[in-house]
Amino acid sequence: MSGINTLKGAYIRSVLKDEKRIDSREKFQMREIEVKKEVLSNAEGSARARLGNTDVIAGVKVVVEAPHSDTPKEGNMVVSAELLPMASAGFETGPPSPAAIELARVVDRGIRAGGCVDMGGLFIEDGKVYSVYIDVYVLDYDGNLFDVCTIAAMSALMNTKLPKYSDGEIDRKDRSRSLKIDNVVSSTTFGKFGEDIILDMNADEEQAADARITIATDGKVVRAMQKGLNGDFTIKQVEQLIDIALSKNEEITKHIKR
Repeated sequence: MSGINTLKGAYIRSVLKDEKRIDSREKFQMREIEVKKEVLSNAEGSARARLGNTDVIAGVKVVVEAPHSDTPKEGNMVVSAELLPMASAGFETGPPSPAAIELARVVDRGIRAGGCVDMGGLFIEDGKVYSVYIDVYVLDYDGNLFDVCTIAAMSALMNTKLPKYSDGEIDRKDRSRSLKIDNVVSSTTFGKFGEDIILDMNADEEQAADARITIATDGKVVRAMQKGLNGDFTIKQVEQLIDIALSKNEEITKHIKR
């Protein structure tokens, strides 16, 4: 139980045996979700999302660049994440930590595999495409960054406006064209403690967990999955968690689309 008092970890496990959690939630109950869009005036799209006490902000910046050689008719998309030191005593300044790199990759994978952004619609002309940069910053940490950062990133994309490009120049004052969104993806992250499994772990629960799994879905099919920590899940457990993830998508998507 790295980083958490052993007695607290034991207490988390003991209350789970009685079908309870330390914050009184049901095992598969998410904390309250709050989303505010267009919170950054200089970004092409932005959103601030809260999941309980976990608070993050996502900003979208659009630039004109050359396409990748293997997708010459499609735009580019890059997700980055920064764990600001003010968000947690465990976050430090300096190069991106392994946790920040994993966070960005999980958010990116769900959105990319879900076909959320119309990449072909970002093509401008031969050798020129729009590149969409999604930067996610963690402002306050109390567990489950994967799900809340996906909510923030998707919400920011939903209100992104493309700057006009003409005659080799980009005009950020002219943002009349909306970024085309073809699909909406959410993620749900589960933690395992012995044989007990819960959804949306807070910070203490995360540090005491044996295993973690994040499932990204659009409510119809699974788009991506990420397993974390040293423990494991049985095939039957994964199938059950997929069903829960699919059912939770509608609830989460309401906040993203609102």
